[in-house]
Amino acid sequence: MSDHTPAGSPLGRDTVYPDRYDPSLLYPIPRAPARAALGLEAPTLPFIGHDRWQLFELSWLDARGKPCVATATLHVPADSPHLIESKSLKLYLNSLNAARFDTADALRARIEADLSSAAGAAVTLAFGLAPLDAAGIAATSIDGQNLTIDRYGPPDADLLHADRGQVVEETLTSALLKSNCPVTGQPDWADVSIAYRGPRIDRAGLLRYIVSFREHAGFHEQCVEQIFVDVLARCAPQWLSVEARYTRRGGLDINPWRATPGRMPPPPRRSLRQ
Repeated sequence: MSDHTPAGSPLGRDTVYPDRYDPSLLYPIPRAPARAALGLEAPTLPFIGHDRWQLFELSWLDARGKPCVATATLHVPADSPHLIESKSLKLYLNSLNAARFDTADALRARIEADLSSAAGAAVTLAFGLAPLDAAGIAATSIDGQNLTIDRYGPPDADLLHADRGQVVEETLTSALLKSNCPVTGQPDWADVSIAYRGPRIDRAGLLRYIVSFREHAGFHEQCVEQIFVDVLARCAPQWLSVEARYTRRGGLDINPWRATPGRMPPPPRRSLRQ
């Protein structure tokens, strides 16, 4: 699996709808090359985190052949050696449509085992989805600023600045994160949340930085890691948490979260666009 590359994935290719259970459809991609480009090398990563997948189209057969349907949430640890390519996950889940399981728990155990093998670390599945985002969470959108913007890629960390003379603790959000699939070139859209304590981040520079991903080609997980690394290096927060909630594609959405060690994960929520 270590030689799997984005170019060899099923993305952008005609594929046959699977008619039987087939875990070999899963296509893991090593995280190491993209992290090396950011100057990162496991196991000394500057962050903890996970990739939270929401599954809106999960189906299988019970022991008597009656179809069952459900939603579910997957958690792939950020320190797993591989991420799982999204189309391959969709194909794999489709291969379960004709598979029989005595119980829903048996299905859960099979999916966890297959995805853990592909990712190289323990993946967990829980039935159900996160609730829609609540207005009670204190956060400030930076999208309403009246700015002139002319940089849309590659991501430009030089746009990030912070006021060392003013220490704050806040959560800043933007719905303007867009990047492109590195294989198909199709757009990926996300809401991003940046929580931190430290020198006050210049909001104009932060928004320009987020928009500078607009023509960037990168997987969801890699984009969030780049945002984390760039903000950490340029703004020097005492602690930092970055989460992006990407919109759904093929019945799946991905919500990568990265944070300085010791931080608790943000409460699982769905954006209105998910």
